[in-house]
Amino acid sequence: VVGLVGSEMCIRDRDEGLMSAFINDEDIHTQTASEVFEVAIDEVTPDMRRVAKVINFGVLYGMSSYGLEQATALSRQEAGKFIETYFDRFSGVKAFTESTIEEAKEKGYAQTILGRRRYIPGINSSNYQARSEAQRMAINMPVQGTASDIIKVAMIRIQRRIDELGLKSKMILQVHDELVFEVPRSELMELRGIVYDIMPGAITLSVPVKVDIKIGENWGEMEKS
Repeated sequence: VVGLVGSEMCIRDRDEGLMSAFINDEDIHTQTASEVFEVAIDEVTPDMRRVAKVINFGVLYGMSSYGLEQATALSRQEAGKFIETYFDRFSGVKAFTESTIEEAKEKGYAQTILGRRRYIPGINSSNYQARSEAQRMAINMPVQGTASDIIKVAMIRIQRRIDELGLKSKMILQVHDELVFEVPRSELMELRGIVYDIMPGAITLSVPVKVDIKIGENWGEMEKS
């Protein structure tokens, strides 16, 4: 599983808080909770982390205080304060969203790190709902679009290595940022090494890309290896 949440923001806007969490292999939601709730890492509760997770995924796409209120047990006032604090602590996130939207307005499209474009004609619409939806699309493209680029590059390179080595292992499924393989027991360690070798470096980023591998007799019984 390739972890990419926040990587594009780290690259473009150099948010030191996010970069530090990724570089030090910290739990990004726990780190966010620590910053927003102003408590030490070891004092973050499961409820704090859950709120932080909602914030991490929500505010990037324009979640309002009302939306955060509905998704958590926070009051509207508390939700507004948390969003304000979040942007104060992670100023690179706000810079990223604003610069991405402005660039899309000027060019008419948003793009991934590799330059794959998504044209967004509604970005300058006079209709508020259409414009808001277009802005979310613009922000989504460099984040989720780049994640898609990474997994596709990894798939091509892994399959090429499998073919070069004449392995019997088969790549049978992609699910978002996961790849599922059918592997003979005799090739298990070799394929494991190939995945660990290729996936983290599919695209060079300013922060590390983490890869987890799970093994099992079927998809429902896999355990981390």
